Amino acid sequence: MVRLAFQSFTQYSVSEIAKYLNVSTNSIYAMAREKQIPHVRIRRRIMFPMDIIEEWLRNQ
Repeated sequence: MVRLAFQSFTQYSVSEIAKYLNVSTNSIYAMAREKQIPHVRIRRRIMFPMDIIEEWLRNQ
């Protein structure tokens, strides 16, 4: 079975994930730049699939 990359999932922007994690947007940009937080780039936008973020938080 092939899993499609764009299945239906909730994704958040930088400002939304910053509020969720209670950190600044600058911190989120730095974490994404240094690959410390899982994210997806869609052209110039950085998006955060919520299911992947929740899994990442559980493993921290």
